Formats: sequence, C-alpha cells, structure tokens
Amino acid sequence: MTTLADLAELVRAPAALSVPGDVIAGAAAAGALSPRTPALAGASVLLYWAGMAANDWADRRLDAEERPERPIPSGRVSPAAAVGLAAGLTAAGVGLAAAVGGRRAAALAVPLAATIWGYDLLAKNTAAGPAVMAACRGLDVLLGASGGRMTRALPAAATVAAHTWTVTALSRREVTGADATLPMRTLAGTALVAASAAVAAPRRVGVLPAVLAGWYAARYGAAQAEVVRDPSAGRVRAAVGAGITGLPALQGALTARGGAGLLGVAVAAAAPLGRRLARKVSPT
Repeated sequence: MTTLADLAELVRAPAALSVPGDVIAGAAAAGALSPRTPALAGASVLLYWAGMAANDWADRRLDAEERPERPIPSGRVSPAAAVGLAAGLTAAGVGLAAAVGGRRAAALAVPLAATIWGYDLLAKNTAAGPAVMAACRGLDVLLGASGGRMTRALPAAATVAAHTWTVTALSRREVTGADATLPMRTLAGTALVAASAAVAAPRRVGVLPAVLAGWYAARYGAAQAEVVRDPSAGRVRAAVGAGITGLPALQGALTARGGAGLLGVAVAAAAPLGRRLARKVSPT
C-alpha cells in the first residue's frame, strides 16, 4: 500500500525548498513582488513535484537495475500511480499559475511544464539534457517576474539556469562516478554564478548579495572540490545534493540584489533546512 512517505520520496519532497526562491528572485528583479507571489511559488512547487514523479516513471526500468530501492522499482508506488500523479500535479500547477497570474503567467507556466516533461521523456539522457533542465529553472524565475518588467529578471534567470546546468551535468554521473575534468568545469561555472550574483549587485543594496552568494559558493564549491579529489559516485551524489540544497542561498542573493534584503535572507534560510530534511528523504 502506497503511503505519504512513499510519495514524498517519489517527488523528492525536501528538494522543493529549492523552488520558491526562483519565483521570488524573479519577482524581486522585475519589481513584481506582490500578494500573488506566494501562489506562483506554490504553482512552481507543484510543477517541480510533477517533474520528479514523471522522471521516476520514465526511468523505472533503469532504476530497477541501478536504484531498485526507489519507490517504483521497489513496488511501493505503481507506474500508473506515478504518471497519474505527475499529470495531476502538472495540471494543478499550470491551473494555479493561470488563476493567480492571468495570461502572462500562463504563457510561462505552459512552456515550463512542457519543458519539464520534455526533459524527463526525451532530453534527459542526451547531450541537450543539462541545457533543457537549465531552461526549466530559467523559465521558473521568469514565472515570478510575469507581473512586472520581465526583461529586468533575465540576468537572474540566466544565473539560476547556469547553476542548474552545473548540477545537472554532475547528476548524470551519480551512478558511475566522474572524471576529474567534469567537477573542474562545474566548479568554474559555480564561481562565475556566484560572481554574477554578487559583483553585479547595485550599490544601493549593500553587501548582503555578496555575503549570500559567498555562502552559496563555499558550500557547493567545497562539495565539488571533493569530487575533483575523489570523483567516485558517492562524492558526485553528495555534490549534487549540495547543489540542490544550496540553491536557496543563491536565490536569496538574487532576491537581495533586487532590493528585498530581508526577504532574501528568508529565502536563503531554506538552505540549512533543506540539508536537514535531505537526511531523511534524498533530494537526488
């Protein structure tokens, strides 16, 4: 019998803490923070969970060989239930975004949902996989900006997308391990991502974006440096987990750069909480 704990593992529930910050950072950058922002963040979480369920459904045969403990191959969640949950969460996410954000939000939520499914069903195991996943996160940031001047949110969207590329590139080596060149490339990317969130911050927002970006870089960068030293599968998984749970610190930096300093700190606070929850339910 499927339990809530099984479903939480299927959708990597704790990893959803890395999602609302996309929308908040986008809204802050576009001058669009409003009472509807939390609802758009909720829509984003629903779409993220849909993607996780669809991912496991698409990978169910591969997981039966490489990760038999996952909910579907272990028999705790049926394939039909997983794909049904993914479809339902997708409809709910798009519907919520359209209900609270109107046509502009729907015009981003629909391609975001399509890109998520496209990654899971088509692009994941191709050379385009990291770029497609990066596009998902970039669109997520722009969803938050849909109520304001979206062009102002493009740098934040590109920054989050670049981070996502590094995490996705590493995640493709979670089972087999990596050669040392891959974490060296992603580590260089992380340094550029952190710099874009910190150095480019307007003077009026002070040093907070740089502090939060430094926190992000230190945590995620240290995990990648360990992969350079020991590119085993276990180290790669740890780095991927650090990239997922450390993303709120980057989002917090971007939010603060948009002029919402206290909100940026609140977004960044999800990082340590996500690490604690990840000890109970794996985010990868």
